[in-house]
Amino acid sequence: MKPIVHIVDDDKSYRTAIARLLSAHGLKVEAHESGDQFLAGLSVCEPGCVLLDLQMPGQSGLQIQRRLRELAPLLPVVFLTGKGDIKASVEAMKAGAKDFLEKSSNTAALMKAIDRALIQYERQRAGHDRLRAQQALVAGLSPREAEVFQFLIRGRLNKQIAFALGISERTVKVHRHQVMEKLGVRSLAEAVSIAANIGLIEQDTASPAGDR
Repeated sequence: MKPIVHIVDDDKSYRTAIARLLSAHGLKVEAHESGDQFLAGLSVCEPGCVLLDLQMPGQSGLQIQRRLRELAPLLPVVFLTGKGDIKASVEAMKAGAKDFLEKSSNTAALMKAIDRALIQYERQRAGHDRLRAQQALVAGLSPREAEVFQFLIRGRLNKQIAFALGISERTVKVHRHQVMEKLGVRSLAEAVSIAANIGLIEQDTASPAGDR
């Protein structure tokens, strides 16, 4: 799916000019005269980025940015403003804006900002998809396998897990093997990494045990 560059600006002449410019550079563009209009038609599944005017009637650019963080957190924002505003720039960047440009910026600067935003989107989307896949793998463990997994990622040995669950070490080894198979990993370190990625443990406290 081709990414969409959303232009959100109440200035019709500027909005039209930028849309034509980006279209001439081969980009897919959608123009919106207000933040409310943009949000009303937003599809969170579509890749892209947002060129967002800072000062608009109704909701401001910063307010729209805050809504986007809730509705489409993967969608990067590039702020455009007719007036330099250091305070607003700092606030926007802290909130995750990819760039903050004045409308007088040249075409090269604008295109670079869009390129950076689209690259950021792809990276974040890939990370998001990987996280979802890992969550699904862990959710696919049986209740007993999930229990064994919780002990394994915290560095417990087979005999410790067996004692805690009231089962034999042989049974622990069987469940351990099934966990590794279902997660598609070859080492406990990889399993621990998955657990850290999905928030089951802190990465710094992960302590994989050996095959004992």
